[in-house]
Amino acid sequence: MIAAIEGILEYSGVDSIIVKVSGIGIQIYVPSSSLSKLGAAGDNVYLYTHLHLREDNVSLYGFTSSEELALFKNLISVSGVGPKVALALLSSLAIEQLAMAITSGNAELISQAPGIGKKVASRIVIELRGKLEKEWKEAALPLAPEDADAIAALTSLGYSLREATQAISSLPNSSELGLEDKVKLALQQLAGR
Repeated sequence: MIAAIEGILEYSGVDSIIVKVSGIGIQIYVPSSSLSKLGAAGDNVYLYTHLHLREDNVSLYGFTSSEELALFKNLISVSGVGPKVALALLSSLAIEQLAMAITSGNAELISQAPGIGKKVASRIVIELRGKLEKEWKEAALPLAPEDADAIAALTSLGYSLREATQAISSLPNSSELGLEDKVKLALQQLAGR
């Protein structure tokens, strides 16, 4: 099993990179959130990896942290969630946000990631909630289920799920803020970036 890869970044695509290791170019699928952390072509990179074997395909998935790799492995252990779906989730939400959404039972937020329906999101919550509660006790960004509507409003305006979630999670935790107020404050924050 290939547990990690270190080499020179040769190419960065939309969802994969090519790393040159001892003269061999290896294609590794990575979450889009990791692409910006890897640097430019010619830079040295180190990735934690998961080798995924199927009858008709062998793919290598890479992550910049061991926590991200652990969450990926948990996700693909869920019935109906393959590596591409897990990668889409990790590309849409920061690992802390995804872990908090699972442990808080926020299937609505999870279902807003591309390719994730409500059924699959609910299954992820049901199968991983107890397991992740032990591993992610201090997940950083608690999001209330009622924040899902504000996040949905922002994503419908063209913001990515990651941007919307970060903006909503950084708002003051006030129960008197309505949906419109949350969206308005989040838009002001996003415009100021």
